[in-house]
Amino acid sequence: MVEPYKLTIRPECLMSFSEDWPTPTGAEVAAAMRLAGFTGSTAAKALGLKQKSGARTVRKWIGNEVEIPYAVWALLCDFAGLGQIWRHDDKSPSAAS
Repeated sequence: MVEPYKLTIRPECLMSFSEDWPTPTGAEVAAAMRLAGFTGSTAAKALGLKQKSGARTVRKWIGNEVEIPYAVWALLCDFAGLGQIWRHDDKSPSAAS
């Protein structure tokens, strides 16, 4: 049942950073969190966000109130098993998709 969530994340969001990298939508952030098995608070903790405001920040990403930074998104993708998208080589699982 993991596969349907992968389909909700645009492939261009799983690329190395560039100036025209598209910021993931809130639904894409939520899909990556589901793949990782994270709640808002567990995601905040795993991503190194501040204890008091971290879960709120995650809710803002999911609610499309603020954009998730690329470095944080890249870590979330790694936790979700989507690969190390920041790598420029073909060893990342996302490069094979």
